[in-house]
Amino acid sequence: MNFHTRKWVKPEDLNPNNNLFGGRLLQWIDEEAALYTMIQLDNRKIATKYISEVNFVSSAKQGDIVELGIQVEKFGTTSITLSCVARNKMTRKPILTIENITMVNLGEDGKAKAHGKTKLEYIKNRLNEED
Repeated sequence: MNFHTRKWVKPEDLNPNNNLFGGRLLQWIDEEAALYTMIQLDNRKIATKYISEVNFVSSAKQGDIVELGIQVEKFGTTSITLSCVARNKMTRKPILTIENITMVNLGEDGKAKAHGKTKLEYIKNRLNEED
């Protein structure tokens, strides 16, 4: 799993128990999944279709650095399924896990559209192919 994004837990991210608010973490994850999908499918028009059970394993406190890891689980015809782990950067202790996040590729009309991708691609390889 690749951990590309780090978030610093600030006072505005806390719940009344002074832990990271779960909704804030889910917001970060949804954004990360969207960005990852846009890059993989080479399309800015995507939508979150499904997020499986969210397993909150531990909490994060103010000042903690949270890393978000995303991994491709499978490519569908119009979708991509990802898994996610959020962990504490310093301790590597998991904070949250999600087994399936399904993101859908959209056409100009806003409807699901086949993307034609079947495997993970890296930008550096895509750029080399265009040269």
